[in-house]
Amino acid sequence: MYICKVTSIGRSLPAAGSLAGPLSLLVFTLAASHELGGFQQSASLTIPQASIKHVVVHHQPGRFCGWPANNGVWIWGDEILTGFVYGYFKADEQSHSIDRSRPQASVLARSLDGGETWTIEDPDHFVLDGAQPTPSPGDIQFGHPDFAMRVGNHTLIGNHDEDGQFFLSYDRGKRWQGPFLFPSFGLPMTSRTSYIVEGPTSCLILLSAKQPGVQGANYQDRAFAVRTTDAGKSYRKLGWLAGDSTDARSVMPDTVKLSEGRYLTALRRKTATPSGIRNWIDIYGSDDGGATWAFRSSPVQGLEHNGNPPSLCRLKDGRLALAYGDRTPPYSIKATISADEGRTWSPPLVLRDDGRNWDIGYTRTVQRRDGKLVTIYYFTTEKLPEMHIAATIWEAPDPVPSASRP
Repeated sequence: MYICKVTSIGRSLPAAGSLAGPLSLLVFTLAASHELGGFQQSASLTIPQASIKHVVVHHQPGRFCGWPANNGVWIWGDEILTGFVYGYFKADEQSHSIDRSRPQASVLARSLDGGETWTIEDPDHFVLDGAQPTPSPGDIQFGHPDFAMRVGNHTLIGNHDEDGQFFLSYDRGKRWQGPFLFPSFGLPMTSRTSYIVEGPTSCLILLSAKQPGVQGANYQDRAFAVRTTDAGKSYRKLGWLAGDSTDARSVMPDTVKLSEGRYLTALRRKTATPSGIRNWIDIYGSDDGGATWAFRSSPVQGLEHNGNPPSLCRLKDGRLALAYGDRTPPYSIKATISADEGRTWSPPLVLRDDGRNWDIGYTRTVQRRDGKLVTIYYFTTEKLPEMHIAATIWEAPDPVPSASRP
């Protein structure tokens, strides 16, 4: 389940717009020299333009909009809600083009038609509104049909939440309660929003924290699972998502349920090697309810500019779609498909490759009632140079060739 607010707007923001896809084709492409999971293959699959549509969720001249993966996405039928950081644009080719000296907010965009059109909202009692955090309240209604949880009371640029705070909503994000506190588990928290509701009083929550000894170059994130079975009165720490290894950063998990007690998570990874910094995406699985996790595959390698978080979606037909931003030229939003629970993956599907520079990505993907996928991310183009929120509506092709193995 994706934990993915609208009506009470505190700021006036321009309406979202729509943009036809600039690409004439979708192309599966895997260069003959590109290695995934120890195997090399060359494959391509061309998909008609009718299969894809690009939509501008929100763009405003002079403003920076970014990082949906840091802010959460939720879906109820064809109603989609996503959060993003809303700041001021300041061109910077070396770092993020956000003016760190000016205010930032975490706002929401809502679509009622499966991602075709969007409205922007800035609800009260939400991220950075100044309320003091209180302990987890208990009596959390995880099974409520309009439930949403937002993990983190931060925008991640210019402020940090190391306490482990979260917000709750029971009306699809129109009104929020919080912030509340998770247990810190003795470590500074670096969590984003990732959870799976297991029952009326039970929830599996995927968190991360800074742990000394993690060899993540300039990062020390380590992702882990926790579970509450008493409606949020208490939380029990389970396993580290990347197992016992601390030789690389593991952060920003996106997790799906395969069957009862079986989960699959995609992790953002980073480490320093003698030949330089390495960024990639790993898949880990648990067959014991999250207590232990084992490596399954590495579907994405060779990412640049600090890498990019994965977005993992389990399709109605049982396949998996993994979307991500590629900050290597040409700057792209890509996806890959697995038909065997993440053991092997297709060559990358290029959703678009018209990025102006590397400051893109942070995808989140949901599936509509009609089976189409909606991948949400931040992007920049020559036509719209300020970083903005965009969505690509697409269909997972079938069949697809296999490209990688663990």
